[in-house]
Amino acid sequence: MANPKATESQLADRLDNPLIGSQQANIADATAITGGESPTEAEHNALVTKINAILDILEAHGLMADS
Repeated sequence: MANPKATESQLADRLDNPLIGSQQANIADATAITGGESPTEAEHNALVTKINAILDILEAHGLMADS
C-alpha cells in the first residue's frame, strides 16, 4: 500500500509530506484464546488477517515502510 498523497492527506509536515490519510475502516477486536489451548486454524487465520489489516493502515499513513 502506498503512502498517502499530500493532496489527499488531512495533515502534512512543513515540507508538505502527508502525515495522516483518510480514516480507514474499523478492524474488529481480536478475541483472546482462553484455557491455554492452541488456536484452531480458523482462529489463527482470523488473527493473521487482523494483524495484516493493521500493518496496511500503518503503511498507508506512512508510519511504517511498505512491505
